Amino acid sequence: MDRRQFCRTAVAASVAAAIPFLPGCERKVPVATEANTSIRGISLSGAEIELEQAAVRELGESMRGPVLLSGHPDYDGARTIWNGMHDKRPALIARCLNADDVNKAVTFARERELLLAVRGGGHSWPGKSVCDDGLMIDLSQMNTVTTDAAARRAVAQGGALLNALDTSALEHGLVTTAGVVSHTGVGGFTLGGGFGRLNRKYGLAIDNLLGAQLITADGTIRRVSSEQDADLFWALRGGGGNFGVVTEFEFQLHPFERNIFSGGIVWPIAQARDVLEYYAEHAAGLSDEMYIGPTLMTMPDGTGVIAMEVVYNGDPAAGEKELAPFRRIGTPIMDGVVVQDYMVMQTQNDVAFGHGVRSYAKNAMVKEWSQGLVDALLDAYSADPRIFITNHVAGGAAGRVGELDTAFPHRNAEIMLVIVSGWMDPAQDEEAIAATRAVYDKVDPFTGGYYTNIDTDGARAAGNYGPAYGRLQAIKTQYDPGNLFRLNSNIEPG
Repeated sequence: MDRRQFCRTAVAASVAAAIPFLPGCERKVPVATEANTSIRGISLSGAEIELEQAAVRELGESMRGPVLLSGHPDYDGARTIWNGMHDKRPALIARCLNADDVNKAVTFARERELLLAVRGGGHSWPGKSVCDDGLMIDLSQMNTVTTDAAARRAVAQGGALLNALDTSALEHGLVTTAGVVSHTGVGGFTLGGGFGRLNRKYGLAIDNLLGAQLITADGTIRRVSSEQDADLFWALRGGGGNFGVVTEFEFQLHPFERNIFSGGIVWPIAQARDVLEYYAEHAAGLSDEMYIGPTLMTMPDGTGVIAMEVVYNGDPAAGEKELAPFRRIGTPIMDGVVVQDYMVMQTQNDVAFGHGVRSYAKNAMVKEWSQGLVDALLDAYSADPRIFITNHVAGGAAGRVGELDTAFPHRNAEIMLVIVSGWMDPAQDEEAIAATRAVYDKVDPFTGGYYTNIDTDGARAAGNYGPAYGRLQAIKTQYDPGNLFRLNSNIEPG
């Protein structure tokens, strides 16, 4: 590999080496399957129930998309999600093709108090987009993104992936905040807040959300915005999947030069203290255009490194000047920050986070860098190639939105730390999870709150949402009093 190619993928290559991967599952064209007998299901309360044959057949006949049952050739592909840790078997999979299909599936689940999971892109880290013995609403076939260049708007269906959102907008010289792995689903990513490499300039994904179409628990198809069902629209922006199934998202787009100053810088782990202390002192003063944050990891050969991913959304000359002090820290192993296509950055983690890897993550919000946090990160660093400490950078425009202007509760965070592990052997599950938690425990005293999209351990939402929780609970009570949409960072009805 030549030097430029190594530099271009320095961070991603390190992560890819640290985490084994499997290619994405192929999916065949689905065909409806009929039930010949009643089907065992599970209720919202956890009780076993029987789903009558005639009702299942009626649901399948009423939908444009198929209802898949165990034994159908497409069933296993449809139930398989990104994280290989989760091998669950729904009683039914409703592979929806439009909002009316979703409406019928939601109504079927509500009338029977049947456990319900919603799969957008299938990237749910804790596996909440699939369930055992319930109904899985599969939006994967509703994956179109259309861009209106004149209006600077993009409309993404509920099953669209971030790559489609980026690609559609960039074709018109436009962009919005999207995440850091391109095969992530637009839906889950957005509803939890939506961190991305441009959020310091343009805000989080929810700050660019102009409206949405969703199906609420009562079976109503609603269009929401700041002018229509404003309370529900407020709750969607950070409240996760608690309020319904979103079938369309409308985003604000921004003019964008896709060739941007970006890449990675890598130092040996022995220089991690120098890098972290400089970052801690200067991160708060970075411009909105500069996205840069540290990752600590160990290569398979035992070599430890600290890397900085850099994306500068502005004049490359200004980016060179702002980055220069970082480049003077210590002696980098590699420096691959160059002017290159934005999609190089947007896809560089796709292999490292490939479908099928068994993965566990803990995350925590950092409101202020301190010497104690730096010391804790250095102490937490593990020479285990399965585990790395990475981040989503906050601040900038994302931090200037009022604390209660949306449901997202962490506007004062400077950065979100994410402790991630990945492996392939199921026999390592308990050991790898315990090791990841041990790393997290060392930094936890210096953090506050979590990102709901990586709520792996089911932490209580009330404490995380702070002053927004009361309003969220009231809206949940209004639109989902039976808590049908509970497989998420759950806000319980009042």
